[in-house]
Amino acid sequence: MEWSDGFRVVSDAARGLARAEVIPGPVCPFCEGVGRRELEIGGIIRVGKCRCQRVVDRVALFNHAGVPARHADSTMESFQQSLPVPNPAWKYTRGWLDAYRPGQEARGLVLHGEPGRGKTHLMVAVVRELIFRHGVSVRFVEFTHLLSRIREGIDRNDGDATTLTPLVLVPVLAIDELGKGRKTDWEQTIIDEIITRRYNAGGVLLATTNFPLRAGEGKARAASTLATGGLETLADRLGERVFSRLRETIQFAPALGEDYRAIRGMTR
Repeated sequence: MEWSDGFRVVSDAARGLARAEVIPGPVCPFCEGVGRRELEIGGIIRVGKCRCQRVVDRVALFNHAGVPARHADSTMESFQQSLPVPNPAWKYTRGWLDAYRPGQEARGLVLHGEPGRGKTHLMVAVVRELIFRHGVSVRFVEFTHLLSRIREGIDRNDGDATTLTPLVLVPVLAIDELGKGRKTDWEQTIIDEIITRRYNAGGVLLATTNFPLRAGEGKARAASTLATGGLETLADRLGERVFSRLRETIQFAPALGEDYRAIRGMTR
């Protein structure tokens, strides 16, 4: 069975999320539809899940990931086929996916570039492949929504086990629009804690950002902002300590080219 067989992904507009569904097929000849098998290993009968349940489990992982409904059709293939000129971000992303091995230490991936370059599409495509090909648990969050949920949890007096720990322990955390927000001290403290704790735990981070990374090493913040045409950099938004953590554990991939949304609009 190929990783792409046996499921489909649809848009659940009511919930605002993409939803995966198992496509009914023939009854499994190994477990006869029960979902469990008995195997004799070293003279001992052991009972475990049948291989046919792999799709069921991965559909459940996808539905827990929180992928937005508008990206139900976002795959590596659909991104590549939509562009008249290749975007280098696709090649970086494809290379990262091909090198990924579950259970092995892996660098994260941050897609950076101007709005409309398909960064979120590509990150969702990575999330899909990690889940359906490798069975990896992933959490997708938009940065400002993430901060809102944490704030609500704090207001309810929820502990770390409810607010921050799930974001630290999930094997892969995907943050859309990293650095967006009001840049308050509280926001910077929260992202510092998430990034630092994941750094210490060896978790993989995926992210997109519209901010330039930084204008130059060792330059003052004011000079850095001036050199990027008045735009703040990701280093400015996150703080130097967090940005330093990212550089140590992240592969940065530029998303260049034409506005992906404009191109899609012209083809409809």
